[in-house]
Order: sequence, then C-alpha cells, then structure tokens
Amino acid sequence: MEHLARLTARVLQASGAVIALPTSLSAGAEDVEVAGSWPPGRPTALPALAYFLRRAARGDEIVMTDAGAVMPAVAEGCPACVGVPLRGADGVLLGVLAAFDVRTRSWTSQDLRDLEDLAHACVAELRLSAGRQPRTRRRDARQPRPAAANGSGPTPGEAQELRSRLERSELLLRAAELLADTSGVAEVRSTVSDLVSGDLKPAYVGLVLREDDAALRRAVDATRSPVPLEDVLPRYDLSAAWPSAQAARENRIVSVPDRLTLISSYDPQTVAVFDAMGLSSAICVPLPGTRRPTLGTLIVAWNEAHEIGLHERTMLTAIAGYTAHAVERALYLDERIGVARQLQRAMLTDLPHTPGLELAALYRPAASDDMVGGDWYDAYPLPDARPGVAGRAPLAVTVGDVTGHNMRAAALMGQVRSMLRQADIDQADSPAAAVAAVERANEHLRTGISGTLVHAHLLPRPHGRWLLRWTNAGHPAPLLAHPEHGVESLTEHARLLFPGLAPADGRPVHERLLDPGSVLLLYTDGLVEHPGRDFDEVTDRAACLLAQATCQNTPLPPLLNLLADTLAGHEHRDDIVLFALRVRGEE
Repeated sequence: MEHLARLTARVLQASGAVIALPTSLSAGAEDVEVAGSWPPGRPTALPALAYFLRRAARGDEIVMTDAGAVMPAVAEGCPACVGVPLRGADGVLLGVLAAFDVRTRSWTSQDLRDLEDLAHACVAELRLSAGRQPRTRRRDARQPRPAAANGSGPTPGEAQELRSRLERSELLLRAAELLADTSGVAEVRSTVSDLVSGDLKPAYVGLVLREDDAALRRAVDATRSPVPLEDVLPRYDLSAAWPSAQAARENRIVSVPDRLTLISSYDPQTVAVFDAMGLSSAICVPLPGTRRPTLGTLIVAWNEAHEIGLHERTMLTAIAGYTAHAVERALYLDERIGVARQLQRAMLTDLPHTPGLELAALYRPAASDDMVGGDWYDAYPLPDARPGVAGRAPLAVTVGDVTGHNMRAAALMGQVRSMLRQADIDQADSPAAAVAAVERANEHLRTGISGTLVHAHLLPRPHGRWLLRWTNAGHPAPLLAHPEHGVESLTEHARLLFPGLAPADGRPVHERLLDPGSVLLLYTDGLVEHPGRDFDEVTDRAACLLAQATCQNTPLPPLLNLLADTLAGHEHRDDIVLFALRVRGEE
C-alpha cells in the first residue's frame, strides 16, 4: 500500500498521499488506521483524513481545493487536499485515498481521473489482502474490517477478476510513473514500447506525431532494431488512407481486428504495408493534445487477428493520455534546448582573417540533450594606434566558461562576450585591464555572472613572430607547442573571473614570444575533465597529440576534431570549446 501511496503522490505531483481505513464509524482522528502513506510515517493530514472518511460514509463528495477555507482547524500542514472513497463491490466503504499538498493549489479534472484509477488499484489490493488473511484472525470488536464487509474474502472467480483489475491498474500506474521521467521523444517511444509489449504482447508498437497540419512523422525507437517501414517511409500525409492517419485526423480510436477488415476498409497500399511487416490487426489510439485536438497516434499491432476488448481499449486510451503528456513535455524541452543552442551558436564568432596566423575553433554541445552551457570562444581585431608590422594587426582571443548548464548560462555568456569586446576597445593596451573593466561592470550592474576565462592579445613582431600577452582567470591552462621545444603548459593564472573585483595591484599579465610554427591551444574543461579519469593524465595526452600535430604540420580543424574525439568521445557530459592558432611567419 505504501507503493500505491507513493505513486499517488508522484502522479498528482503532490507533497504526499495516504490510504486510510476507518476503525470505527465515527472515524475521528484517533479512529483512522493508515494502511499506506508517502512519505512513510504518520501523515500530517490525519485530521483531514478523518473528516474525509466521515463525509465518505455519508456518501458526500470529498474533493477539496483549499481545505483551510472549509476546515481550518484540521487543515494545518495540508491546505490543499483531495480524496476519493474506496468502496467494495457491494458499496461498503473500505477507506479513503487522499493526496495532500503543503501549498494551496487547484486539483484538475485529470488529477481526479488519475486518483480514481489509483483508487481501483487500492480497492483490488485491499480485497485481495482480505482473501489472503486467515479467517480465524481475531479482530478488534470496533473494527468493521471493510475489505470483506462480512468477514469473508472474495470467491476464486472474484479473486481472479480482482487480480486482472489490479494488473491493469498497476500497468497504468507504471505508465504514469515511467513516462513522467522521460525527457525526449525517442525516450517516450522506447518507454511506451516497453510498457505495451510486456502486457499485450503485440508484434509492433509505433508512435507517429503530427509534424504540422498536414503530415505525420514516425518517432524512432533507438533502443530496438530498425523497422524497415520507419526507415523507408519516415513521414506521410495526415490525409493518407492509413489507420494511424485516420485516428489522428478524426480524433477517435480506429480498430482493425483482422485481415478481412483491413482489405475491405483500406486501399491496397495499406494492405501491402501490413503484409510487408507481417501484421494482421491493429488498434490506433489518438494522442490528445492541449494546443490541438491530437498530437499523433499510438499504434499497437499484432501478427494475427486480435479483437480489442473493452478493458484493453480503456487501458490503451489511458496510456495514450499519459504518452501525450510526455510527448508535449518532450517537445517543449526540445524546443527550449533548440532555442538555447541556436542562441549559443549565434554568439560564437566567425573567425577573422588575420595575415600571419591560422585560426580554427570547435564547439560541441554536451551529448545529453538537457545540457546547454555557457562555453564560448571569441576572436576579433584590436585597435592599434601604431602602424602594424608588415600589415599585421593585433588580435584579441578569448575562451571562457560561464557557470551553469541552461539557457540562462548561454544568455549570460552573451553578456560577458559583449562586455569584454567593448572593454577591449577602450582598454586595448592590456588584456587584464579589459577583464578588470568587465568585473567592475558585473559588480556595478549586479548581473551575478560567474565563471572562468583566458583572455589574450596577440601583437605582431618582426620576423613573423607574435607576442602573446594573456591573463588567466581560473581557467584550464592553455597549451603552447613550440616547433622545436615540445609543448609548454601556460600554468600562470589568477583567481576566478567573478565574483568580486580584481586585486588592488591589478590582474597579472603574462607574455610569451611565439616563433613561426608555434601552435597555441585554448580549451574549456569539457575536454579534459571526465568522471573516473585523472585530469593531469588527460591534459598530458592532449599535449602529446598537440606536439605530434605540430611536428607534422597538421591543419588545425582536423587537429581539433582529433582532440575532441580522442579525449572527450561522443558521450561527453559538458560542452566543449577548442580554439587554436598557428603562427605562419612572414607572408
């Protein structure tokens, strides 16, 4: 019963839930037995449960959106309560199933339908439990043990029916729980396939979603072997003469119980598709939407004739409802993540053409779809009052990481990028001065931005050389490959970029003279920080790969892909930014 209470709280997104049984007809707070509760222990809602039981015994409705307004004396700790009576087949009150919340809230019609489904499971479990108890068990004289109403358990036939009802209810509860945890359309499809396949044993479970007002697209289950039809025909018209399109178009369940119905009701192309997949029957259930009548169709098909019974139709309709909620949530998350990534990519710089330097950059978002971060790179020419050397203009480069993995981090990254560019225009004599200006702006405007960065100025020098001047605000150390002296880790760094202002003596600025052939690599921590792997070992591996590529004069774009593939792989949990430049010498 605790499991059912936990699922009730989970499905209704409530603070807790209780299954309570009356120990007397008066059902005062002291006369309530808790059969199961979540969180475990004595629930704070006990006075409200006694009130619910008294009303249920009278046959009253016990839906309450604001318990405090009706019964303030008993609603402390659970201002929002909702409950349904648990009744046996003969109408005897067995108890009450209630959910409660620590905040005032409204209970939707869907909440009430879910609570009724959960109540059926509770009733089945209570009656089966009564049947399992020895009939000679002594009872408290004031306990009208409701499970059997007259002291006897269910007959064998009733017990089998109760078990069937309990199994169906548990499937629906499992569907609600598992689909609530999905975060993408592919995961929704996989979860629905697992749920339906285990109980109905179909030959095929499919999910098609409306792409627009005129088309449907198949959701692919990446955890199973490819289905030929889904590869050959991933998208089809909503007006197509297919049962799945008909269900979505007409917003009703479409059943094809056997091959004769298929041939008589649909065109030869549909029959050919069924034959190619070895299917003989199917049921297509529309997915109810909130912004449009249907989101698509859940398809369950068998390789033999299959007449859909009332209980199966009811169960699939409920599963389709849970699936629709999961799909809408997944589409919303996908849309948000897509917008964030577009925002992030839009802020990444088109690298400027810089005579004397070869530039390359790589950005890879985290492999997990819900991870969008504040990693960025930037490169732009600096103003220079002095004449350039052989036509070469100074250049600013940055690689940074704003704290966080969400859309806010991507937006804050854009603010830092813009502020740093503006500061460089005004403070072009020093990279540290530009960073300090951004810190002052951050402090004054209270933006709350935090993170790390390496900010550098490259100044042209005679004989094809460049002077690298940089400041490091808590960022992973850049790697500098010299053409003849191996790889150097530029470990000089200061404290984090934010919060707070720079020290009174200013941020330190470090310098290296870069000879022709030198390669500088800047990166974010997603390249070298991985669970279970030593940071220094991964960094040393990056240095070895960089040294080899420098000796072989490997073009920079392939080098960056090699570093990302080798060190981070394809399942990296964090964003990765790589920026590299090579000194070409005189041109």
